[in-house]
Amino acid sequence: MQKRRYVLFFILITVLIAFLIWINIALGSTSVPAAQILSILRGDKADVMQANIIFNIRLPRAVSAFLLGGALALSGYLLQTFFGNPIVGPFVLGISSGAKLTVALAMILFLSKGRAMGLYAMVLSAFVGASVTMAFVLLLSVRVRSMSTLVVCGIMVGYICSAITDFIVTFADDSNIVNLHNWSMGSLSGINWDEIRIITVLVAACLILMISIVKPMNAYRLGEAYARSVGVNIIFLRVMLIFLASLLAACVTAFAGPISFVGIAVPHVVRSTLRSDTAHVMIPACFLGGAAVTLFCDLVARCVFAPTEVSISSVTAVFLVPVVIVMMIRRNNRKN
Repeated sequence: MQKRRYVLFFILITVLIAFLIWINIALGSTSVPAAQILSILRGDKADVMQANIIFNIRLPRAVSAFLLGGALALSGYLLQTFFGNPIVGPFVLGISSGAKLTVALAMILFLSKGRAMGLYAMVLSAFVGASVTMAFVLLLSVRVRSMSTLVVCGIMVGYICSAITDFIVTFADDSNIVNLHNWSMGSLSGINWDEIRIITVLVAACLILMISIVKPMNAYRLGEAYARSVGVNIIFLRVMLIFLASLLAACVTAFAGPISFVGIAVPHVVRSTLRSDTAHVMIPACFLGGAAVTLFCDLVARCVFAPTEVSISSVTAVFLVPVVIVMMIRRNNRKN
């Protein structure tokens, strides 16, 4: 019965993602008929403008939504595994906001010297910000035993980082910094194939490393004492969980800005749907679930108020905050 549930879930989520990618390519300020899309993808002669829209704008945006949405959900799952609590995530703990702050600071530094910021420098600066914020949250976790208090502290840290970033973006003189406003709110607009290559390498590397620690993660999930008894190196595992979660969150923030609540809500929904928390199932399921949610939310952000585009973070908040609220209420009821 459980295996049947797994198979059905992966079939349905794969079909849903394929459908969402297709819709994301077809819909927009200029709709492209299905026959025309197939012709363009096959490389047949087609309208130059439509081909440019699909290959240089919509297709890279859909691919980036797939990769970054999956990365964000995995980051949330890793953090939830580390803290042993389903109400934590990169956005809630302020990790995404910390990465956003350091990217904005690095961009100002580069532009003040008349240089463009490279893609690798952007990812590195985001990783530094995510790591520093995560280290601060970990220090707080030593002093604060209540998980709810720790989450509130993480939210406050995120607000402080976001406020500083807003000051930077608002009062910057350079027009390139001022134009970062949409990115600072969360947006997949403007992502190109060069950026997607880097995103693919980073996400693939993180997935491979996650697969290599699946067994220790499953043991850790059953309790630290049990994990030690079966030979798991707890310190190494915790370092890997934090490193991978920070790198994935940094990758998302560097290229798309902070995207809210995907990292906390998607693992919960997947866990509830599959009725399982084993790492070898949750890792691919969370990735595909995050990809589907982000593709859908980006479609809404682009199309509902067209030609005006809203922040994808605003859309994810509207759809996913109710999920988080319900999750917290159910968790509280179980405790009582």
